[in-house]
Amino acid sequence: MRAVPDTLDPAVVAEIDLRLERVITAHGVTIPLAIESGSRAWGFPSPDSDYDARFLFLRPVEDYLRLTPLRDVVETPLDAVFDVNGWDVRKALGLLVRGNATVVEWLRSPIVYGGDPAFREGMLELAGRILDRERLLDHYLHIGARHAAAPDGKLKRFFYALRPAATLRWLRVHPDRAVAPMDLPTLIAESDPGADVAEAVAELIAIKAVTRELGGGEPPAVLRRFVADELAAAADRAVASRSDLVAASAEADAYFRALVLR
Repeated sequence: MRAVPDTLDPAVVAEIDLRLERVITAHGVTIPLAIESGSRAWGFPSPDSDYDARFLFLRPVEDYLRLTPLRDVVETPLDAVFDVNGWDVRKALGLLVRGNATVVEWLRSPIVYGGDPAFREGMLELAGRILDRERLLDHYLHIGARHAAAPDGKLKRFFYALRPAATLRWLRVHPDRAVAPMDLPTLIAESDPGADVAEAVAELIAIKAVTRELGGGEPPAVLRRFVADELAAAADRAVASRSDLVAASAEADAYFRALVLR
C-alpha cells in the first residue's frame, strides 16, 4: 500500500523510506503503516513545510513478554526537513480506547509511505466500533478554541483553528460516525458548509501554498465566523453518554493479541 503524490520531493521521500528501513532493521520491528501527518496531509502545506512522517510498529511477540517493557516510541533524528517517528501499535490502541484523535488521523492520512491495507482497514473498523465521539468532540473543541483565542496574524495559526472547526462540523453532520477525514478539503466537501465557506477555504489554501510557513495573512470574515459558529455549536451541544471504556479495552486487547500472534 502506497499513496505518495507527485507534489512531495522525491529525494525527501527516498530518505523517509530509508529511515523506515533502518528502524525495521535496528529495532527488529515490522511497520504495518507509515504515513504523512501535519500540514501536507491536512491539505494546506506551505512551500517550506517540513515532513511529518509517522508510523505504527509491531514488535515480535517475545518482546511483549519481557519483565522490562521496551520503549513504545521510536524516533529518528529531527531537523528542519525531517520529523520521522512512530508508536508501538499497543500504545496506539491504548490511546484509541481513550478517544485519541491523533491515532484516527494517522489511519485516515491521504499520504501513505507504505503499509498493509488489511491492518489499516482492521484498525479503522475497530475505531468505528469503540471510539468515544464525545471525547473526540472535546479534543477538537479544545484545540480549535486554543488557536482561535490566540490570533497572531499568521495563516498557520488560523488553519490550526479552521481544521478542528471543520472536523467538528463534519462530526455534527455525520452523527452516526466517529472516524472523520483527516484533510481539510475533504472535511469541507463532505460537510456542506455553504458555497461561500467552501470557496473561501479553497482560496486560503491557495494563498498558503505560496506563503512561507510563518507568513502573515488575514483570514476572511466568512471563515472567522465559520470557526466561531462551529466552536460555539460544539460547546453548546447536548453531551451524549460516554462509551464503555472497559468493553472498548477488552475489544482492543483481543485485536492486539490477534495481531501479535498472527
